Amino acid sequence: MWRISYWVLPILSCFFWAATLLILLIYWLANGRPIYASMDPTQTIAYISDVGATSLKPLFIVGCCLTTIFLDLSLLSEFWLRHNGRLAENISQSQKALVWLSLVCAANGTAGLILLSVFDTLRYRQLHNIFLVVFIAGYLLSAIFICWEYQLLGKYHRQHSILRRSFWLKLGFIITELALVAVFATFSFVRDFDTAAIFEWIIALIFSLYVFSFFIDFIPSIKTRTQKGVRLANEMQHETDNELMGDRR
Repeated sequence: MWRISYWVLPILSCFFWAATLLILLIYWLANGRPIYASMDPTQTIAYISDVGATSLKPLFIVGCCLTTIFLDLSLLSEFWLRHNGRLAENISQSQKALVWLSLVCAANGTAGLILLSVFDTLRYRQLHNIFLVVFIAGYLLSAIFICWEYQLLGKYHRQHSILRRSFWLKLGFIITELALVAVFATFSFVRDFDTAAIFEWIIALIFSLYVFSFFIDFIPSIKTRTQKGVRLANEMQHETDNELMGDRR
């Protein structure tokens, strides 16, 4: 039975991020694709941050905060579940080191996303761009360390095929996002801001799929939760039986 548990965290994170993006995009389209003050004179397609710097800024900030909170909770929960044997355990020191590196990088990505939403592109363009780089670099590095961790986990736990599937999903995300970020940066450099804006929206939407991929990682914990409950019940029953036998003696 699928009770509400840790697996809901990445789904919530994905939902808040996708919902935020869709609201911003629909708002811009519904208002006749306006040209905002933060946009370049040659630009006709708004960046996410251009729309996020308008009256929807509070929503943008809340959306970014909720996305990162639930994503970080997902990463921390996965670490806790592996530590407690509910998921394939990290055995080697290198695996544990990769976990901590991924968490540190994710924390940087979290700070970057929240701060770029606060320091909008209209009023704090330079700071906004710095935090954008921190956000992208933080979560990409986190994904790389997670992918590396899963690759090592797969060697120790060959019976868990879900590790391989998750590894390939996250590796696909890393390769795709790196390629798209390179294209985005190239078009920004040559000042083709409309094309760059399109790629920014695509990159952001793909990020929501990466977040959702952690749902797959939590699936085994649903079974181990039941198994752990059964083992605990059996142990308690065994202890009770022993106590009763002792009293009879």
